[in-house]
Amino acid sequence: MTTFTTTTVNPLLTPYRRGVLNLPNRIAMAPMTRGRADDTTGVPSEHAADYYTQRAGAGLLITEGISVHPLGKSGPGIPGLQTDEQAARWREITSAVHAAGGRIFAQLWHAGRMTHPVTLGGETPTAPSAVPITEAPIYTSEGLLPHVTPRALSIAEIRELVGAFAGAARRAIDAGFDGIELHGANGYLFKQFHAENTNLRTDRYGGSRENRLRFTLEVVDAVIAEIGAERVALRISPDNPENQIAETDARDTYRALVDALDPLGLAYLHILERGDYAALADLRPRWSGTLIANHNGPSPVDPATAERLVAGELADVVAFGRLFISNPDLPARIAHGRELAPPPVVDIYGGGARGYVDYPPASA
Repeated sequence: MTTFTTTTVNPLLTPYRRGVLNLPNRIAMAPMTRGRADDTTGVPSEHAADYYTQRAGAGLLITEGISVHPLGKSGPGIPGLQTDEQAARWREITSAVHAAGGRIFAQLWHAGRMTHPVTLGGETPTAPSAVPITEAPIYTSEGLLPHVTPRALSIAEIRELVGAFAGAARRAIDAGFDGIELHGANGYLFKQFHAENTNLRTDRYGGSRENRLRFTLEVVDAVIAEIGAERVALRISPDNPENQIAETDARDTYRALVDALDPLGLAYLHILERGDYAALADLRPRWSGTLIANHNGPSPVDPATAERLVAGELADVVAFGRLFISNPDLPARIAHGRELAPPPVVDIYGGGARGYVDYPPASA
């Protein structure tokens, strides 16, 4: 068990207001896959409204990754925002969060090659290039299976995906979300376009740095045209090798990306730092808008580290992941110096209420 002692002025507990963000504190809940949606329909779990509402004390809630395309889900139980049925359940969730005084952004994603035909009803995964993952198997409804070689997206399919993200963003706003975050991190589709080892294309989407960033920037532009820049955010994880990604020029790639994004007036940039590249320190001076920081390592982000990030102006808001699973009232525990439950090791993915909505708040 870990504990945290409050100080006279805790920067994590101060309000943050900029654009559409009107946050009572600087503690966000990071997007976390929980795998509890109906695997056939992609409709979120009947317990999802309780799950997010229990954590509505966060300054900002960011949902689990929501698939924008039938070939975009990474594994069993991934929710979608492609149908009216899915949107109706999300409307129930956002209404419950707002009734509890919370704010919630939908994270939109496409897994690219990080999926399997078993998950996709027999379809072959799609990616920038036909480069498979070879280091580890992938989890499916039939257990762990070897990755297959993905099929390279055609230009027409890339354009279709740009439209799919814009359409899902519109559905998200119509379903009551306060905004959307594009998942450009952790080795999924956007990052597969960015990285030299997964993008071997020779057309306008591959080769040069400008070309490798083109898909991300086209999606950002399309989503802005649909719902407005002030409700659009992007999550990135520069130099993150997760899912067998190798970015040989991460610093210059993400400097170029941030420089292109900064004038657009996005809701925020969410930087997940992992690897040798000190992305927060390098990119913060290039970003004039709201910055949310997160760390992906063997141990979760702790409140003391988060305090230092905000106090040192490397971040405006800090996103906590695993600690929010077992501490649904995390901001209150930090505010009152209460003991923090350790992150869970079982019941993280799939299943029902157990390990999802049955973590009690700290006693008053």
